[in-house]
Amino acid sequence: MIYKNYPMVSRVVFGRGSFNQLDEILAPNRKGRNAPFIFYVDDVFKGNHWLTSRIMLSYKDKIIYVPTKEEPKTSQIDQMVEDIILEFSELPSGIIGIGGGIVMDIAKAVSLMLTNKGESKDYQGWDLIKNPGVYHVGIPTISGTGAEVSRTTILTGPERKLGINSDYTPFDQVILDPELTKDVPKDQWFYTGMDCFVHCVESLNGTFLNSFSKTYGEKAFELCQEIFLSDHLSTKEAQDKLMMASWHGGMSIAYSQVGVAHALSYGLGYLLGVKHGIGNCIVFDHLEDYYPEGVAMFKKMKEKHGIELPQRICADLDEHQMNTMIDVALSLEPLWENAVGKNWKTKITRDTLLELYKKM
Repeated sequence: MIYKNYPMVSRVVFGRGSFNQLDEILAPNRKGRNAPFIFYVDDVFKGNHWLTSRIMLSYKDKIIYVPTKEEPKTSQIDQMVEDIILEFSELPSGIIGIGGGIVMDIAKAVSLMLTNKGESKDYQGWDLIKNPGVYHVGIPTISGTGAEVSRTTILTGPERKLGINSDYTPFDQVILDPELTKDVPKDQWFYTGMDCFVHCVESLNGTFLNSFSKTYGEKAFELCQEIFLSDHLSTKEAQDKLMMASWHGGMSIAYSQVGVAHALSYGLGYLLGVKHGIGNCIVFDHLEDYYPEGVAMFKKMKEKHGIELPQRICADLDEHQMNTMIDVALSLEPLWENAVGKNWKTKITRDTLLELYKKM
């Protein structure tokens, strides 16, 4: 048996106010006055001096605000890389992503594509990246996606929605400051939190499960129950715990894999532009046949927090559109193998997926 020698984030700092240490963390990694730090920041923070005033710019450093209404596209990454190459005479000292999963995935992808030739769509898949990216830092401002710890960066390309999965993708440094999540809207908090919950359910029920991934998955699952079903947590406790649940959930799938919900959610994301967190919720709501206990608990959480999911988003899709989503979902073979086993192709048919999409 061959065991995967997975990389992890090499440095992480956790704690309220730890964002204030950003300048001293970055300083030793500066390569010169012509090699800037580039900060990709969720544009929800534009004009938010509480956060941006703490980003210390020197020399040619630059803040770029990133709109997050849509998931990142390969064409968007290619344009960002080209902009950097045209504007600066040297490679950046570092790429820093400050935001949710979208912004962190953008930071990871730009870092990789600055040192790997070609277009980002050519690297969608597993272990296609050949060269280490430039130094990159992840700073989540919302918890649940696990993007801060994962070895993938999810991109929508011309043909599919699929991550750049590689040993060079994980961040070199992560700053986990729960204070940064204080203004997250309730619906968004729930959807990204459920992304973490689904990570745990799919990992813990998968055929790839092992003691390493199980240890992280069980802790994240326990934290999610506490956060979303308990009446006794203070807001600060909930913020701290969800940030750690996100980390542990991400670690769980790093050494195993996700499953049915993520595969089908990628189809929704590719065709309809449904964002990842809410897409997972829409799909997971209909997966009793695969994860009965997890779905029952999810419905309790949804009811407790008064969450109304969009209904009938696939109702008016034609045959070609349905087939497009099914093609995207079926292309994610490792996810199906984890969910159903090596003989998954005998159990998961196009009709199976069509019936599931029709419910959504």
